[in-house]
Parts: sequence; structure tokens; C-alpha cells
Amino acid sequence: MDQWADNAAVFLVNESGALDRRSAPHGPFRRLLRAIIHFLSYHLILSRQSTQVTRAAGFRLTVRPTVFHPRYFISSECFAEFIDGLDLRGKRVIDVGTGSGILALAAARAGADFVVAADINPNAALTAADNARANGFPAVKAVCSNLLAAFAARPLFDVILSSPPKHAGEPRDLADRGWHAGPAYRDIAALFEQAQERLRPGGRIYVMVSSDSDLDLFGRLIDQAGLRARPALERSILIESFIIYELTPR
Repeated sequence: MDQWADNAAVFLVNESGALDRRSAPHGPFRRLLRAIIHFLSYHLILSRQSTQVTRAAGFRLTVRPTVFHPRYFISSECFAEFIDGLDLRGKRVIDVGTGSGILALAAARAGADFVVAADINPNAALTAADNARANGFPAVKAVCSNLLAAFAARPLFDVILSSPPKHAGEPRDLADRGWHAGPAYRDIAALFEQAQERLRPGGRIYVMVSSDSDLDLFGRLIDQAGLRARPALERSILIESFIIYELTPR
């Protein structure tokens, strides 16, 4: 993986499939750059008041206000392209924090029999439902849910997908919840334990993190949930790297 001089941490997978962490604090330049990027993203994209229509990952998508925009933030298309390479025929899949529904649609395109697009933002659930109908994927059902809390804690899904907010910090509003997950990642801290409880035997979890995330904390949460990690993809851009991990129960 790419290593940056002021990167917060790097995930290394040891022989047992747990995550070792090497940590170093972000330098002042890196923190300033992140703050500038968020300021521009929030005021120009996240807080927009209009519904937009766009194309991303081969889908025509309607994106309501407060919903994470898959065209401007390339992590969504990167993850969708990764899903295109999976064989999901006959699988039951859930996309946690679906936003526009782009990952759920990609799962249906990859052959999944049944797909749930879940998001705590009701505007995102409505958006995902609209986009499933518009793109001809009746297998995708949208649900408003706080992570996986709306689903019984029993094996339900073969594949769980999530591209959660990449940064800690109190979100300004509903729109900012796609960027900030609360202090110490409060809003997504239960994700990995909930996912492990709802995973079918032989199932897999795919989660995307950023080199700007608190990878040390993510690693602890994954370890505490009893999950084994394998790096599946890294995509580097000018300012950060996006990393997809495959997680399986130990």
C-alpha cells in the first residue's frame, strides 16, 4: 500500500488474519488540507438544495439533497467497479449506508438474487428505491435503517457491503453524515459486530476505508468483532488512497 509521511496508520494483516496497526499522527499540513477539502465539498456538493441527475458506474442516478453524490466522490464508482468483478449469483446482499444506491445496483448487476439498500437517511432510502426502479433492478429493496439495526441478529446475508463515512467529527447536519461519523466514529462503531451477527456461513463483508480515516480505530473495531481481514483492492488518487477489505469470521 501507499505510505504517506503523515498518514494516520497503515493496515497490515498478520498470519492470523487480524490487523496490525502502525500509527503516526497526521501533520499540520495534512490536517489543513483535509479541512479545506471538506469545506469546499460541503458548501459546493453536500449541502446542495436541488435534486440532480447524473451518470456513475454505468447507471443513471437521481440524487436528492442530503444524499452523498456518487459522481463527485469517486470512492463510490471505485467500489462499484470492484463489485462488478464479484460473482454474486444466487447471493443475498445488503449495502449499509447506501446513499444513492449505487453499490446495491452494482450488486444486482453482478447477479445477486436479493439486495437491500439500507441507509439512516430517509432521503437516501427514497433515492435508492427510485434508482432501482429507474435502472430496472426489482431485486433491490430500499430500507431506512440505522446500520443493520432494522434486521434481526441472525444469519441473513451472504455479502455485506459498506462504504461508511471516512472521517470522525460531529456532522453539521444530515448531509454531512456522509462525510463525518461522529466523534470516535460513534455513528458506525457498531457496524462490524452487527455485520458479523447477520452474516451467513461462508459469507463475506466488504468495507471501504480511506488512508485519511482513523485506521487504528477501524482495526480495533474489526478485531473486536472477531473478523479476519484481507486487503482486496487499493486505489490511490492524488490526495488519498481508498482501500477495500474483505472481512470474514475467524
